[in-house]
Amino acid sequence: MIQKRILIIHPSSEEADRLARLSRKFGQARIEAGPESALSAFAEGDVAAAVVDQAFAGSAALKALVHAPTGVLITGPDEEAIARAADDWPPGVDVDYFRLSPGELREPAFLRALGRVVEHARLKLEAGELRRSLGLQEAKVRDVLGEIREIKSLLNTGFLREVEKRLAIESRYVGSQKERHRFESVLRRIYGADDVSSLLDIVPEIRDIVQAESVTVYIMEENEVIGAYLKPLVWDNDFLAHSDFSRHIAPLESQDFAASVARFGHDVCVANLTFDRRLSKRYTSFLRTPPRSLLGVPIMHGAKVIGVLEVYNRTAAGRPAPEGFSREDQQVLRGLSEHMAIAMAKLNLIQYDPLTGLLRPEPFFDKVLQKVNALSKRRREEGGMALVMGDVDWFKAYNDRNGHEAGNRLLRELAHVLKLSIREEDLICRYGGEEFLFFLMGVKTVEEASLLTDRIRRNVEDHYFELQEFQPRANLTMSFGVTVFPKNGSEPAGPLTRADLKRLAGEADLAMAQAKGKRRPDLLARGAAEAASDKNRVCSYVWREGAEAAEAEGEPQVGRHFREKRKFERHNVSTQILFKDAGGFKVAKTVNISLEGARVVSDTALPPGPALETILVVEDKATPVTSEIVYSERGGADPVFYYSGIRFRDLAAPDLRGLEAYLLQFRKRDALS
Repeated sequence: MIQKRILIIHPSSEEADRLARLSRKFGQARIEAGPESALSAFAEGDVAAAVVDQAFAGSAALKALVHAPTGVLITGPDEEAIARAADDWPPGVDVDYFRLSPGELREPAFLRALGRVVEHARLKLEAGELRRSLGLQEAKVRDVLGEIREIKSLLNTGFLREVEKRLAIESRYVGSQKERHRFESVLRRIYGADDVSSLLDIVPEIRDIVQAESVTVYIMEENEVIGAYLKPLVWDNDFLAHSDFSRHIAPLESQDFAASVARFGHDVCVANLTFDRRLSKRYTSFLRTPPRSLLGVPIMHGAKVIGVLEVYNRTAAGRPAPEGFSREDQQVLRGLSEHMAIAMAKLNLIQYDPLTGLLRPEPFFDKVLQKVNALSKRRREEGGMALVMGDVDWFKAYNDRNGHEAGNRLLRELAHVLKLSIREEDLICRYGGEEFLFFLMGVKTVEEASLLTDRIRRNVEDHYFELQEFQPRANLTMSFGVTVFPKNGSEPAGPLTRADLKRLAGEADLAMAQAKGKRRPDLLARGAAEAASDKNRVCSYVWREGAEAAEAEGEPQVGRHFREKRKFERHNVSTQILFKDAGGFKVAKTVNISLEGARVVSDTALPPGPALETILVVEDKATPVTSEIVYSERGGADPVFYYSGIRFRDLAAPDLRGLEAYLLQFRKRDALS
């Protein structure tokens, strides 16, 4: 039975009534004043979702009551607080949050958030029922096998030949049932997937069903430089969503197996690849085992190819099969690709990037055009728009040092930070690799757009990302380029086109190159030759006016608006530091340090306060200093540790010179590295 009850747990009866009226769209709404009174509702077992006020989000009694598949939506005015509260819930319970101030109710946004929670609960319930059904089928197979073993144990020698025939028939029957059971299990997992990771987890089972050594799953992408191409989500059985996939992509116009499948929408099946010219370097150099046989089928969404499913090296009984993949294998793989296409469409992989969950470029441009061209001429004249290109600084260094899996985690967390940094009316997409493109609605000047962008930049700079302490400047930052439309307040003739947007994206890209300090011959700009150390800033693409415009009409000029705000360099230095509180001293270690302050890690939370007695140990010398805790955040679950940012105050001149001399050696080390 599908759950239909929405439980509202809120201390204010007025706010609860308003939420209940909206929630009735998804089923019967029930209001409770607190966790204790909600006990009877949960005991009835038909709660699809609980809308919980921030005041009750940390209730241990409530967390003990809620179990999957019931979803939870936490509401409250403080977005950071409700986000932290959502993270503290037990695993297995789908928890989301929605910022809701007293007296404010953004109905469409609230309904979308609640709809997601209810839909997840429904899918989990259906998945549970499928798993129970699957358990019954497995029990039946075990019963058949048990009967066979029992019959065999009762046989005597005189009937052995006859019974052996019977057993052979029964074995074939059970084997076919197992294969059918395995196929049905894969389909259930495909349709039960609630994200791209769980969808791609079925790749090993696809490999086993068609008896292949490895599987690759591609999705169709498009780029202005190389046009349409296939990008692997899974390459050689491994998830591959990081930015360094260039060696694995297959341009649609190339003479390549996967490209041929995508270009014509037909299967490709080759039993012997030894002398096949379509066997490109992608296959021979980057697969673990050289391919001997290959089978590729298109993943279709309607009449459109959205990806390719490819398997290599047919095996039989664990050994290479020289005959390659059969017609039956081809039919099975084609059937699986059809089901994967439906699941991809359900997960919006056609519109959204599978790693970050952000829009892809083409759907992003579609949504921007819909927004802008839906406005009246008067509203377009009153407020323009801006496109902003953002790029992660030194991302390759992060990937090279920490690995691509860490890079993937970083991009997922960064996408979350960026989504929280933009306004409700704005849009964001992952433009490619570590590049992100933003659409800012209703901005009239480049200065206004730059201020909004700098808020995004500061949010990224102030957020702690795992392993950022090993980055240059011991922090993860982004550089941004801004362009506005229309120019000089002029209204273009006719509606905005996709070509206009791509031209604007190119302008934003030029400005971003300036922000990163890149020297490019096509930059007709002030300060184009500045050093790459000038990253972590916002630059804008502006147009010359007056006499300048008469001399060089249409030439871009990139203006710099914001610089790195930090005065002192940080260095990755580990030394001891002690903080005095009422209970004595708390011990911590520095992650990085500068003349202004330090980032430290400790086993316990550091005491808050604007003026703490602190002892800094530098080369076995204890230096007393007054410090203040700028921030403190939990850094791990098991083991628990804490990251804190501190600022030095009243550091005596001799101690300051000693610290400066101490850090000089690390400055030289960092310069060499």
